[in-house]
This record gives sequence, structure tokens and C-alpha cells, in this order.
Amino acid sequence: MIEWTTSPFFGVALSVLAFWAGTRLQKKTGLVICNPLLVGILLVIAVLVVFKIPYENYNEGGALINLFLSPATACLAVAIYSKVKLLKENWLPILVGCTVGSLTSMGSVWLLCRLFGLSDAMTASLLPKSVTTPIAVSVAEAHGGISSITVVAVIFTGIFGSIVAPFLIRLFRVKDPVAAGLSIGACSHAMGTSKALELGETEGAMSGLAIGVCGLITVVVSMFLL
Repeated sequence: MIEWTTSPFFGVALSVLAFWAGTRLQKKTGLVICNPLLVGILLVIAVLVVFKIPYENYNEGGALINLFLSPATACLAVAIYSKVKLLKENWLPILVGCTVGSLTSMGSVWLLCRLFGLSDAMTASLLPKSVTTPIAVSVAEAHGGISSITVVAVIFTGIFGSIVAPFLIRLFRVKDPVAAGLSIGACSHAMGTSKALELGETEGAMSGLAIGVCGLITVVVSMFLL
């Protein structure tokens, strides 16, 4: 069994099937915690552990999937361009909101890492937790971080944000859909955006726009914090 798992097609097929299963599970349950990405990761781990398949074998195909992270980052420009009219109409609140959100996220992580005496590598791994995975991994690796820790931090942040975002919006009585969408996208990237789309079209659009803008801000600010 170990022999055929060395094929790159094994890692790709297992990843696709696991994500598909996660998507089906979320549609059936409707639970935010059943996020397709989280479920997919758990299923992949379960298969590797149960059948005692070396991670190196799986990564033959997993590495192929990682190749698409960089193009995925460039695709964020398309999302920004598609919302250019909305961006022009609300450029000041978008810029201020995304800047404050990014600085708060990165600043709090940096201070906590210094407070608890974490290493520079761990700090670099956790600092970009609130941006989408391709950008977060690129930022972490550029500053000596550990990409696997970054991915876990990004997933946890996204799931937590998508769960608590509707509650916080009601708690603080946020009525403006632009403000609601920006806050969700700035803190919990793509996973939060999926929840923002459930709140409304404008919330989803602004959340998607915040992903790209916050990603750019994070790349620039990280050069001064790390």
C-alpha cells in the first residue's frame, strides 16, 4: 500500500476528497465549526495515521497544491478591481478600517509574543494570522517563520472570527454594512467572508475587499515588526 502512496496523485486526490467531504458535511449540518478546510485537514491526518502512511508520501502531491498559493495571492487583485467603484466611494473608511484592523491584530500578537518570551521564529509565524493563507505563509517564511504553525493560526483565527462576528456585530450595534464587512474581512479573512456573505451582499463585498487591502498592509507592516 505504501508504494502507490508515493505518487503525487495520491496527495492531490486525498486533499480534494477530504475537502469535498468537509463541504458536504457543512452543507448538511450548517455548523460553522464544520468548516471544509478544518474537516479536510482532520480527515487527511486520520487517513495518514490509520494507514500509517508517511507524511513525505502525502506531501509529494501536497507540494503541488502549495504551488497554487502564489497565484492565489495575485488573484486578490481581481477582487479589489471588481470592487473598484465601491473602493472609490468609501476609500477613507476602507483605508482607515483596514489599517487599524491590521495594526491591532499584528501589534497584539507582537506584544504577547514579547511578553511570553516566544522566539523570533514563533513571532513571525503568528504575526500574519489574520490575513489569507497565501499571504500569511509568504510573510512568515520571508521572516524565518514556520509555515505549518502559520497555517494553523490562520485557520483557527478564521473559524473563531466567523463564529463570533455576528454576535459582536449585534453586541456593538453595528448598523452600517460597510463597517460590518470590513471588520469581518480584516480579522478573519476568507472564512469570515463566507459568514459576511450570509449577512448581506454589501457585507460580503466589503469583507472580500478587506482581505486584499489588509494583506497589502500586513506585508508592509511586517517588515518593521520583524
